[in-house]
Amino acid sequence: MSSENYAEHRKYVGPPERYDLASASQFSLLTTLGLREDNSLLDIGCGSLRAGRLLLMYLNPGMFYGIEPNQWLIDDGIKNEIGRDLIELKKPVFSNDSNFTLTTFGRTFDYMIAQSIFSHATQTQIKRCLAEAKKALNPTGIFAATFFIGESNYEGNDWVYPGWVHYTLDHFTKLAADAGLACKTVNWTHTNQQTWVTLTHPDYADQVPQVADATRISVLEHRLKSAQGKLDDLQALTGMKLLKKLNRLITGKQIRK
Repeated sequence: MSSENYAEHRKYVGPPERYDLASASQFSLLTTLGLREDNSLLDIGCGSLRAGRLLLMYLNPGMFYGIEPNQWLIDDGIKNEIGRDLIELKKPVFSNDSNFTLTTFGRTFDYMIAQSIFSHATQTQIKRCLAEAKKALNPTGIFAATFFIGESNYEGNDWVYPGWVHYTLDHFTKLAADAGLACKTVNWTHTNQQTWVTLTHPDYADQVPQVADATRISVLEHRLKSAQGKLDDLQALTGMKLLKKLNRLITGKQIRK
């Protein structure tokens, strides 16, 4: 399906053809890190509820919070992805704050997630978000976030979207340390080749659960099954049928008589 066939609320938050995979990947990472239904979660840049549509189903009522400056994205996500009944049942809380005021809800959180937020943000915005996270994260809380690792650091003063920015791992780790948080990379595949990190209070850094990359395992299993299926097909063919099948697999073209 071409991108123009997807709804705007899906296209706006990233590659729409990977909307479902990005949703599943975030949910899987958070639950692997220990998220359970009675935990509280703050989704920073919750957008059209790409991850929220799974998290809302899972979490107990009143445990999902989302910050999203664009109210239309939240509205379209509710209308097209989850429905008003789930909102009434799960009672999420939203804010349209555009300055990373994570303390706006007047409470602390067990988990936070910022998927593809720091990949567009200035250093000033990152510092603001991390400083707020320090105050809004429970002592044993985990903040999962992504950014693009590069050889230099974005020095601009403007949010970059569409497009993205890069930071070195050392510099991002220092930004976290300056805010009073420990930063550790996570071996978890991102659908757009970003790097996952966990941000915690320093005393809790060594207690973050180890994760096995379910996304990568799933992709590899699919490829292995696909390859085995092709081998099984080939073993059943002989002569010209085998030649045609091999040519189609290699070139994508069909041999004509």
